[in-house]
Amino acid sequence: MPARMFAALVPPPTVLVQLEEFIEVRREADSRVRFVPIDSWHVTTAFAAAVASRNVDDLTEALVDVAGRTPPLDLTVGGGRCLPTPVEARVLAFGVGPSEQLGRLAASCRTAFSHAGVAVDGARFVPHMTVARMRRPIEATPWLTVLDACPDASWRADELVLIESHLRDTANRYEVVERFRFKG
Repeated sequence: MPARMFAALVPPPTVLVQLEEFIEVRREADSRVRFVPIDSWHVTTAFAAAVASRNVDDLTEALVDVAGRTPPLDLTVGGGRCLPTPVEARVLAFGVGPSEQLGRLAASCRTAFSHAGVAVDGARFVPHMTVARMRRPIEATPWLTVLDACPDASWRADELVLIESHLRDTANRYEVVERFRFKG
């Protein structure tokens, strides 16, 4: 059976804890908002809904090449995002930047998936880290104000991670398949 997989950047525990301290007291504020567990927070650079087992080795090799060409990235998480829009939000997220560097990395990751024979999600890349989801769209403008109040957190991303998503488990579970160190 094909696997759901994605390439991502995962902030270090210090950054995750800093952001979680802000989010924690707000987790019960709105029953329509389902906050994602902290161990699932990441920045997706490429996503594929169906990766056949025969393509995993080629995908791994292609991502080794991407990481080998990518210097470490100094990233900042901060500022609220509502996707697709604040008026009909299905996702609450923090923005991540600089977006130009992340955009180049995402394009390289998507190309790697394609060269490995894997159909990649073609949605426009918006650098973000999802912190909550809604079953139905909500008007989430007040949540933008809340998330904007969170102090920014920064880190140096020095690796890309290939993750398999297990949606059929009791809860969504992510399993690290491989880690790829950036050059430098």
